[in-house]
Amino acid sequence: MRKIAVIFDNLGPYHIARLSAASRRCELLAIEIGAISAQYAWRPTETVPFKRATLFEAGERRDQRTLFHRLRTALSKQNPDLVVVPGWNYTAIDGVRAAKALGKPIVVMSESQEKDFKRNALKEWIKRRYVGLCDAGLVGGTPQRSYLQKLGMPSGLIYTGYDVVDNSYFSAASDLARDAAASAQARLAMPEKFFLASARFIEKKNLPGLISAYAIYRRMTLTSVVVPQGPWQLVILGDGELRPKLEAMVEKLELSGFVHMPGFKQYDELPNYYGLAGAFVHASTTEQWGLVVNEAMACGLPVIVSDACGCVIDLVEIGRNGYVFSSEDVNGLASLLRQISSEGCDREAMGRASRQIIDRWTPDAFADGLMKAAESALVRSPVPLSRPDQVILWIMRRPI
Repeated sequence: MRKIAVIFDNLGPYHIARLSAASRRCELLAIEIGAISAQYAWRPTETVPFKRATLFEAGERRDQRTLFHRLRTALSKQNPDLVVVPGWNYTAIDGVRAAKALGKPIVVMSESQEKDFKRNALKEWIKRRYVGLCDAGLVGGTPQRSYLQKLGMPSGLIYTGYDVVDNSYFSAASDLARDAAASAQARLAMPEKFFLASARFIEKKNLPGLISAYAIYRRMTLTSVVVPQGPWQLVILGDGELRPKLEAMVEKLELSGFVHMPGFKQYDELPNYYGLAGAFVHASTTEQWGLVVNEAMACGLPVIVSDACGCVIDLVEIGRNGYVFSSEDVNGLASLLRQISSEGCDREAMGRASRQIIDRWTPDAFADGLMKAAESALVRSPVPLSRPDQVILWIMRRPI
């Protein structure tokens, strides 16, 4: 059985679902850099069905030298057949350095698409050198495959399945909430009909754009015969630095009582909100993938997703399970909110289609893609780390 080491900055619920599936196919070591996520307030998971190494405990100061030393020590101790790294952030760069020092093949995981940001020629050249040090790739989907290929990875060495969630968990738990809707609504203080969004309260999630579109939607539907029951409400899960701005915006637009922001919700709470919602909206201006869309689809919801999201090409079939809009088009989004909440929209059929589509994107698909990438990497001769490549990695380890 293959011994595979997979590196992440922190092991959240999504990583654990994927790695648990992979651990049934190989002897897996998961290395997390820190015990606490810098982005998400996840509760730590105490037990996992695979080996786990945590390099820095909560509150422990990190520095580059110590990180590299601990990473190399963890890999050397377990002596895996290959090392899997998450893209090209500082965690991945040190993972590549450590793997090269030990002569191990490397699989790079990537959810980046070319249109995520305005690309800089120098940075792209540096990334191509970095990708050239890796032996195979595991990506989210179609646009992620195209971008990794453009960075120099041969198409035959790129596999999909990186961006998945535990569909079975979300499906079953959301159905339980749906079956007990009245009591769940009362317990969570949720309205009867609402759109759901879930995101960190940061600029790229475009929550001001969503709220603006919702305000237009309300004006469109207050006297509409298309939505005779009146406009749905809006629930936005999450938290972050933009909360005061969003709260002020809601008040200015006279949406208090119609827009709800109940805060960040833990993994075991999320399906309750999905199960009660009528449709899911994701409005990001930049989004490498958008795992919340996977979650919503597994919960049987129609989805409205911006064209900036990396999952759109593979997960959203327009008119069948959802709709796509330009992240800058608030009027277009408002119209889609009206359409999907209208009396004539067959949301149950769209929700069933969501589940059918997302059924191909499971933790087992991650395990399949990982094992195929691993086998491809293991038959190649690892590229030695030259002096110029050492300089490249040193540059990447610092802002450029």
